[in-house]
Amino acid sequence: MDNEVSKQEKLIPIAQKSFSSYEEMYRIVDFLNKTLKEKYNIMFGLTKNNEDDFMTITIYEF
Repeated sequence: MDNEVSKQEKLIPIAQKSFSSYEEMYRIVDFLNKTLKEKYNIMFGLTKNNEDDFMTITIYEF
């Protein structure tokens, strides 16, 4: 469990963008994470706000 906490503490958000909800966006984020995570030490996160029907993508450095 300590390993999980230390990984979370090292995630540094470097960019964030909100946009209208797009149903297939999770596939793009999954593709980016699988392709870029190990080589460039970046990770993408996606959140959806159902109230406003917006999504936010965040790029993290670790």
